[in-house]
Amino acid sequence: MSLLDDRLAKLRGPVPAKGHDARTLGALTTNPGCNRRALLDAAGIDKDAIAVHLGKPRPLAKSSIAMRSGATFEQQVKADGCAELLRLLRDILDLPLPEAAHTDLAVVGTQDASHQIRYAHTRNAVLEAARSTSPARTLLDHPILQLTVAGTPVYLEPDVVAFQIDGVFHIIEIKSFAILDDQASPVKVAAAVTQGAAYILALRELLEKEGINGDKVSHDVILVTPRNFTRQPTAKIVDARKKIAALTRQLDRLTRIEPLLNELPAHTTFDLALDKDDRPTRDPKELTTALQSTSTRYIPACRYFCDLAYVCRSEARDDGLIDVLGSDICDDLGGVDHIGTALSLADGTREPAPDQTDLALALQHAHAVRNQLLQESA
Repeated sequence: MSLLDDRLAKLRGPVPAKGHDARTLGALTTNPGCNRRALLDAAGIDKDAIAVHLGKPRPLAKSSIAMRSGATFEQQVKADGCAELLRLLRDILDLPLPEAAHTDLAVVGTQDASHQIRYAHTRNAVLEAARSTSPARTLLDHPILQLTVAGTPVYLEPDVVAFQIDGVFHIIEIKSFAILDDQASPVKVAAAVTQGAAYILALRELLEKEGINGDKVSHDVILVTPRNFTRQPTAKIVDARKKIAALTRQLDRLTRIEPLLNELPAHTTFDLALDKDDRPTRDPKELTTALQSTSTRYIPACRYFCDLAYVCRSEARDDGLIDVLGSDICDDLGGVDHIGTALSLADGTREPAPDQTDLALALQHAHAVRNQLLQESA
């Protein structure tokens, strides 16, 4: 074990490191300035367990009904050897696809070693397709890929990897949120594309380890979703280059974690001190103090991606930080970090700095209008 691994293990305590998946990797790009998340992720710490112990767990991201709906939609798209998916690929990629070889890797491997064995089969299938001169097209269903995160290989499972005749691989993400009049939730689309970016990086890593150009993997994600209020699937090509670049930066940051570790007080640990029944015994106040020794920046979007979101939101509210009000207000109040500062500029009890004069006038005008409305409604 390296010195770095030893330091990270001490942060985590005597429990196995919690592995990454595409969702947790995607969350790295949501709030890249959060040192707390970078440290906890590098150490493989279970953030949900910490949040639960501190009494501020994040609600389930999806209901059981939504998860069942998603599974049903994916089964529909993949039925009969991915026949419906092939139809969509013919349309969206403009391919004359008379037939394609469909390989379901979910049936490969045993329960004890399924990831390792399925990855080996995925690797062989991908390399065979990449090196083949045959015009046949290949659909890999339930493949397993690997991506190196902070020096450790992480297993990822995309929905489908499609191989196109001209030698380009495509990542396909199947999601159950609807496209209404060609529009979808920007948050959900961004999350899906970021997951796709993780799979693109993993597939490129697989090829590059074998001396094959990573450009054989398209930078686009093919997003398959229901159309309008029907269950009829539709497909859309989404450019993932920005997400790929952002995720690459964050993965690189995890390999340079020593400066953040050096800023922590000596003997800092986030160990929950589990008893023999795996129940945490760590004093919550002591754990909170340890967390607060790391720098963090809460933004409302954290609620959708990070298990510690409600812990950090509580801290931000207690500190009166502008961040809790959202990015639009942060932009409008550029240069002001605290709600109390904004309020004192608004009521005139604080002298504005030279670069705050215009902002102070705008806040004072808003304050006067609010007071007038309150008087008229009284």
